[in-house]
Amino acid sequence: MDRYVCIHGHFYQPPRENPWLEQIELQDSANPYHDWNERITYECYEPNIASRIMENGKIIRIVNNYEGISFNFGPTLLSWLKTKNPEVYKDILKADKKSAEKFNGHGSALAQAYNHMIMPLANKRDKETQVIWGIRDFERRFKRKPEGMWLPETAVDTETLEVLAEHEIKFTILAPGQAAAIRKTGTEKWTELNGNQVDPKKPYLCNLPSGKSIVLFFYDGPVSHDLAFNSLLKDGKDFADRLLGVFDRKTSQPQLVHIATDGESYGHHHRHGDMALAFCLHFINKYKKADLINYAAFLEKHPPEFEVQIHEGTSWSCAHGVERWRSNCGCKATDDPKITQEWRGPLRKALDWLRDQAEPIYTEGLAKYKLDPWEIRNRYIDVILDRSDENIDAFIGEHFGNITGEEKTHLLQLLEIQRNAMLMYTSCGWFFNDISGIETIQVMAYAARVVQLVEKVSDKELENVFIELLEDIPGNYPEASNGRVVYEEHIQPGIIDLRRVAGHFAVASLYIGHEEVSSYGAYRLIQKNTEELEAGKQILKGGEIEVYSRITQEQKSFKYLVLNLGGHNILGGVCESGYLNDFNKAYREISDAFNKNKINEIILKLDQHFGNHDHSFWHLFKDKQREIISLLLKERLDAIEGAFRLLFNNNYSLMQMINQFKMPMPDAFSFPGEFILNAEIRKNLQEEEINLDELSNHLKEIDRFSFDIDIKTTVLHMQKVVNKLLSRIEGNKSDVEILKKLNAFLELIRNYRIELDLWKAQNLYYLAGKSHYDRFYQQSITGNPEASAWVRAFNTTGSYLNIKIA
Repeated sequence: MDRYVCIHGHFYQPPRENPWLEQIELQDSANPYHDWNERITYECYEPNIASRIMENGKIIRIVNNYEGISFNFGPTLLSWLKTKNPEVYKDILKADKKSAEKFNGHGSALAQAYNHMIMPLANKRDKETQVIWGIRDFERRFKRKPEGMWLPETAVDTETLEVLAEHEIKFTILAPGQAAAIRKTGTEKWTELNGNQVDPKKPYLCNLPSGKSIVLFFYDGPVSHDLAFNSLLKDGKDFADRLLGVFDRKTSQPQLVHIATDGESYGHHHRHGDMALAFCLHFINKYKKADLINYAAFLEKHPPEFEVQIHEGTSWSCAHGVERWRSNCGCKATDDPKITQEWRGPLRKALDWLRDQAEPIYTEGLAKYKLDPWEIRNRYIDVILDRSDENIDAFIGEHFGNITGEEKTHLLQLLEIQRNAMLMYTSCGWFFNDISGIETIQVMAYAARVVQLVEKVSDKELENVFIELLEDIPGNYPEASNGRVVYEEHIQPGIIDLRRVAGHFAVASLYIGHEEVSSYGAYRLIQKNTEELEAGKQILKGGEIEVYSRITQEQKSFKYLVLNLGGHNILGGVCESGYLNDFNKAYREISDAFNKNKINEIILKLDQHFGNHDHSFWHLFKDKQREIISLLLKERLDAIEGAFRLLFNNNYSLMQMINQFKMPMPDAFSFPGEFILNAEIRKNLQEEEINLDELSNHLKEIDRFSFDIDIKTTVLHMQKVVNKLLSRIEGNKSDVEILKKLNAFLELIRNYRIELDLWKAQNLYYLAGKSHYDRFYQQSITGNPEASAWVRAFNTTGSYLNIKIA
């Protein structure tokens, strides 16, 4: 059979990376550095790893979709997954390995140009580094050389293809409208193409001016569009039929039907789209409708017989080429006619100015070492991928020899200038609607880091001029009227240096204990000579702290004194250790004022000894602010719960009587009662071993009084109980008691019509079944009573989870 199907998923969730802390979060509409919403992780990535195939209303198989599709992940996203969801990360790597075993050594994973920069708008040096970094990141993770590379937004020009070919990338994927002309290999006449006329079912060789070449695949535009923007993923069989319908039945030539969309289509944009994908692949494979394959494997079997020329400077997401990333072309993410993109051009102009200011600082800084500064930048990816002191020292030693600590820090700061100068061109910064969007704020944050580092390593002052350029960038909303307003409101307050880190540590230490050596983001902290006084709820704390950057190896020592007046009311002073000669004297004077409760005198002494008293709760970084607010809330919530419990217990008999006479329950009774019963349910569910009788009684009480179950939190805890019990299944006879308890728990939940998200539970059940079911089943049919009990209990669990082990 010479009919093949390939489905490509491009996964690039825009990162929310704090350029100072080196902490990666992903997109959140509330704040650029807000905690990542786990729902997006589940919908975008996890189902594609373990997706369901259903027949007759029952799950019959759970598959790793990535084994059957082509895919690429942005490096930052993979870094985030490795930390936040290591099991998903491992399964992505495993999928590539299994696909390589299946497809004669050709894995399904593609590399990606490193930080999603629009390549035709980049200079040649940046193109080179983006490709080299993307390749090295891929090699580090997937343990092989990439054969293909995804270009951000499929944005392409000949120079970009030259760079790919130079670095032995065999192919890339483009949109059909990016093909300009084709011809049969060996002929001279070119056939010009208009619109989407290219036949996407075959590969094309693009010969380059250098004499090198690269293969281009043009995905099927109509099918890809309907999958991404219409309802093609509502039914897996319809999806399969649509793909199979693309084949030309009049030819015996090899044909590849392939599509490319954002991977988020399968679950996030289209609920249960992952299941449609899984069934589609299952159907095509089961009924031998076509062979599933990836691009590299197809290329090995069927090299291109046609040549192609491209339209220069084009992409898949802008009808005007690549103007979406530099002008008000009309492409935007809203239908509001009042919203314009006049800000795009001035933003690129401001960043280009900053890049050009930073470049000579970098090249001149490396000049004395007589090394190619751009080759050193290309190799810096080896440090980015491993920030350990040992690896950094090895990199410095290899390229710069034996240098001082200050020189090493200076070099690392220069290289970080270059890294952030590329990150600030991440494509999503221009993609959406306004200069105040979180994506644009992110690229401005990278720019601010460039400004900070340039001013640190040189005598150039860039920020004032940069802000003036930002002021010329028009916004669409009164509250964000120009780029300067956005920068001063969203970026400047978050700029961090070593003193800010020391201040954060000092304030946080009033609430949370720290080890002698601790870390936060990109910094290592060592505390020394700590002193502390308490008077009721007031705390005075002082000491010395050494702050060390793992990124640049810059380090400084600071002394601090902070005062907590209760709750989140804090004031304190922080200064470099050299500024304060006699810390003991400062501490004596301030502690004396503290013991006498002379707050005004404390402020005067802080100013006298530290030069400031401006450190407060608001100097904490966002995640720590939330953590401490939660601690402060717990104390108050515990008190409220105690009061509600007293009300509920004291009035329980009266509430029973009111309920018995079917009288309306007063709010003063119902609210505390509902609160306490839900609290009891949560506590039970959080115990190491749940008490089913108590849980049943509390649910009955809620039902009797017509109270509402706190679904949002209760369901989460119930899911954890189910998953915890399933994870204990080890394939021995003691499993039966666990399964019986689980089944009783699931029956209780069903009786109260509580709906759980069973995705993870189904995965655990499926894995347990694959590991143990056949052995127990074979024993059961020989009359083994213990095995029969195990099979019965396990099958009962499967009926609750709507899954069958075939």
